[in-house]
Amino acid sequence: MGNSVSASPVAALPAATTTSNAASEAKPDKPKCKACCACPETKRARDACIMERGEENCGDLIEKHKQCMRDMGFNI
Repeated sequence: MGNSVSASPVAALPAATTTSNAASEAKPDKPKCKACCACPETKRARDACIMERGEENCGDLIEKHKQCMRDMGFNI
């Protein structure tokens, strides 16, 4: 009766999952939302200004929105 059970390959699993978790935590600056949903206040003000006065007259609001997007983790 020589039925012996060999060691299970499952023992190697935790090391693999630990590596993938570490890789996902390496990017803390990743945006937490989609670009379309980020900075709604500055986006609304920027868009209203552009519609009413034209893009060339809204540089300050455009820059404020860009800075907000950068602060949220977007590469703009």
